[in-house]
Amino acid sequence: MDLKDFNPAKQALSLFDEFREFAFKGNVIDLAVGVIIGGAFGNIVKSLVDHIIMPIIGVILPGDKGYEHWVFKINDKGKDIPYGLFLGDIVNFLIVAAALFFFIVKFLGWIMHFKKEEAKAPSGPTKEEELLTEIRDLLKQQVQGGHEPRPAGSS
Repeated sequence: MDLKDFNPAKQALSLFDEFREFAFKGNVIDLAVGVIIGGAFGNIVKSLVDHIIMPIIGVILPGDKGYEHWVFKINDKGKDIPYGLFLGDIVNFLIVAAALFFFIVKFLGWIMHFKKEEAKAPSGPTKEEELLTEIRDLLKQQVQGGHEPRPAGSS
């Protein structure tokens, strides 16, 4: 590369143009929206698990305090292992996984199945196909009746 051909401003603009093409493609924007909505959905599910489901489980199962205080005590060191919080996270994961399963596999699968069925259904002949069928039938009648088809424009 020759030093005279080196143009940092041109290379920076080229890099910016490439980035702009990448960042503002439809797929990248859709992915970003999906990630943001997924994060918000995760927060809703976490709140559902932390504030509704696990307190109900805490009422059903024995114990003075809620699931957040379920711990294993290690005798020698006096350390606690908070397995109740871990169980809450497992329930959180299972709810998110179930929601994704039902949305992606069942709901979107049903839509895709419906679209495939719709595409398989014959829509009937087009106007051109109907006209070609009529022409074919007329030509068959002429040949069967002993008449040879005449070229266009001859009498």
